[in-house]
Amino acid sequence: MKYLPINAALFITNRESFVKQMVEGALAVFNSNDIFPISADSTMPFQQHRDIFHLSGVDQEESILVLFPSASNPAHREILFLKETSELIAIWEGEKLTKSTAFEASGIKTVYWLQQFPVIFKQVMAECAAIYVNTNEHLRASTVVETREDRFIKTVTNDYPAHRILKSAPIMHRIRSIKHPIEIELMQTACNITEAGFRRLLGFVKPGVWEYEIEAELSHEFLRNRSKGFAYTPIIASGKNACVLHYIENNQQCKDGDVILLDVAAEYANYSSDLTRCVPVNGRFTKRQKNVYNAVLHVKKEAEKLLLPGVIMADYHKTVGLLMEEQLVKLQLISLDDIKNQKADWPAYKKYFMHGTSHFIGLDTHDVGLWHEPIKAGMVFTCEPGIYIPEEGLGIRLEDDLLVQKTGTPFNLMGNIPLEAEAIEDLMNRG
Repeated sequence: MKYLPINAALFITNRESFVKQMVEGALAVFNSNDIFPISADSTMPFQQHRDIFHLSGVDQEESILVLFPSASNPAHREILFLKETSELIAIWEGEKLTKSTAFEASGIKTVYWLQQFPVIFKQVMAECAAIYVNTNEHLRASTVVETREDRFIKTVTNDYPAHRILKSAPIMHRIRSIKHPIEIELMQTACNITEAGFRRLLGFVKPGVWEYEIEAELSHEFLRNRSKGFAYTPIIASGKNACVLHYIENNQQCKDGDVILLDVAAEYANYSSDLTRCVPVNGRFTKRQKNVYNAVLHVKKEAEKLLLPGVIMADYHKTVGLLMEEQLVKLQLISLDDIKNQKADWPAYKKYFMHGTSHFIGLDTHDVGLWHEPIKAGMVFTCEPGIYIPEEGLGIRLEDDLLVQKTGTPFNLMGNIPLEAEAIEDLMNRG
């Protein structure tokens, strides 16, 4: 792995948090992701399933975690199964986890090789009455590929029909949404790497550069700082491209007078950051561009103040909509009549601001969390209002990552990244 070792105390604490919410006499199983094929003998780079990583720190394929707190054998209350390494594997694939290095990473004492799983699993299932399986219940999930977890669930329900099947997802959504101090440090590192990339490109952008060249500059800076690269597919959208919310082609030339919307950020140790900034191609915003920019900035600053413990996200988004409505009227993009005649399910402001303002962020860019429960201290959210005006070829979105605190406004993990229009102009026009 490119990232530095993570203190195993994080994963020990995470397992304790999960176990506290398990029903008596149940066990839970978490599988690693598959290595997904492309074609021929090609595969996609391995990405670990975030849940098993969150609970164990194991960042390796063909791994299984079993939690069985009421096991009669104390050694079976936490079990890690790993693909057995060998000299041949080391030659072809590189170093894999040994039993000792797995303990150092996870704090789990009982480590078996994967071929032992069927026998050990049968033993622990004979003792338990229920099993937690790990389904993907993210609200935006659209999974058409069968995963290792899916195959495991099929096997368990077929082989153990008398066992009660429980879901780990509600527990994982709850515990993953509250970040441990070590997680905050890792996310801060991801944000710091993102800052380095953004500052690098401010001196690079000029009329005539191509969107993919900007992507290359960012990728270089991210990789040289121990990141695997982008936390999500980068959006580098100049001019009218910025009005396409998920523009990812990044294949157009940046023209004098246009603004580039950059929704780009680094990962670190599987933790995401999520940044959006807008910069003028020629280093100076026009009066109209700056007015729209400052309108979005005003909404962002006011929205941040609302991310407080006890707030319900649905109410938060409604309030942000009213803030945006006010700014769009000032920009003469919508009128009071438009507001008066708007549909209840599609407010007038949605014509120019059609997405939500905040989402959970952590091990996933759109991280898991329980949207119907109040915000709690320790949660991290993005804040990303935007205004998109296709008829003007202008799209402005501004985004930072915010840690909710027990008291006061959230802490901005991206507080050192230039945000004010004038600050961006000054940096782009230095020397």
